[in-house]
Amino acid sequence: QVQLVESGGGLVQPGGSLRLSCAASGSIFSIYVMGWYRQAPGKERKFVANIIRGGSTNYADSVKGRFTISRDNAKNTVYLQMNSLKPEDTAVYYCAANSVNWGNGTLVTVSS
Repeated sequence: QVQLVESGGGLVQPGGSLRLSCAASGSIFSIYVMGWYRQAPGKERKFVANIIRGGSTNYADSVKGRFTISRDNAKNTVYLQMNSLKPEDTAVYYCAANSVNWGNGTLVTVSS
């Protein structure tokens, strides 16, 4: 089992930036892919970005060029740097390990 704890959410104005963190613990050795997903109010959860064990990354078209996923292996932490935020980025952001273990989420609100 892998335990995940997200942090870094909050209220930001359009055009602003936030960095989300996801700290992993437990069976770290079993993690092949770490991902970020988001769920806007009244909508289904959607893929945002992921990073594979070898380091390759993938992004949803809606965030390409604005969001960057990275990791710090020494800290067992994955980050999501979000720039040029838009109101439509408002959602609860979830971290996932192997799309099986999930964190509780952190709320990001983009509003003026």
